[in-house]
Amino acid sequence: MNASVSKESLDARDRPARLTVGVVGAGRVGPALAASLQLAGHRPVAVSGVSDASVRRAAALLPDVPLVTPAEVLARAELVLLTVPDDALPGLVEGLAETGAVRPGQLIVHTSGRYGTKVLDPALRAGALPLALHPAMTFTGSSVDVQRLAGCSFGVTAPEELRLAAEALVIEMGGEPEWIAEESRPLYHAALALGANHLVTLVAQSMELLQKAGVSAPDRMLGPLLGAALDNALRSGDAALTGPVARGDAGTVAAHVAELRRHAPQAVAGYLAMARTTADRALAHGLLKPEFAEDLLDVLSDSANTKGMNGTDGTDETGPGEAR
Repeated sequence: MNASVSKESLDARDRPARLTVGVVGAGRVGPALAASLQLAGHRPVAVSGVSDASVRRAAALLPDVPLVTPAEVLARAELVLLTVPDDALPGLVEGLAETGAVRPGQLIVHTSGRYGTKVLDPALRAGALPLALHPAMTFTGSSVDVQRLAGCSFGVTAPEELRLAAEALVIEMGGEPEWIAEESRPLYHAALALGANHLVTLVAQSMELLQKAGVSAPDRMLGPLLGAALDNALRSGDAALTGPVARGDAGTVAAHVAELRRHAPQAVAGYLAMARTTADRALAHGLLKPEFAEDLLDVLSDSANTKGMNGTDGTDETGPGEAR
């Protein structure tokens, strides 16, 4: 970190264990974390939010907690949760620090997966105690989230002097602290996005395709299959690979691509990219036999070259100077 935590600011840890809590950004995450801290005995005292959805979430999860400006949240709270989008976080921290809203000894916690504590340097220079606590979980914005925090891993980055405080807060919310180095935060966040965010897209596309195939309840059909696949992958890694790509069934894969071009051309690029990645991993781990791999890779290569990545004929339809 560019700035160091002062000895004087650490005296704030001698305050009573129960803290007043404020939330800046009443999206899906902030109210749930504040409600979880409330269950642990802390006291939410203020929340800020702009949209109607934010106001509704705050009212549902933090009833009777006043909705105020971000500056007023910091004026009232000893522990402040900054739960805003990643791109908005640096400007928010800088603005709060420049306007004198940050107080010495105040715990300033952000929940971004992308950033460590360096983004909180403006608050640190104002005497605050910086923590980065990222819950590795998807949020719905409802009370269900509070229950799901039990056993949830948190990506934690903090100065060594605040390690115990960071761990205590995570544990009080029912979570499990996992320490992430400052320089590893972007990779950590990319890994989670690759696994969780893209999974939602893949599942949604699978459900749409099953509907087109006449399946009346795609969710019911996919539930056991995807649940088992996820469980097997978490337990066994690449050894859990199954299906036509892992077996080297080139003809089946070619048929898949042809059907997708007819019924869902927008899904072709994703199918080919994932199939190639799956084939590479299956080969590397000895699951895909080399004698079957050649035909399979030829199919994937021919399919990618024959059609454009968006499933069209590969011609460039944008004119000179047009955005692509």
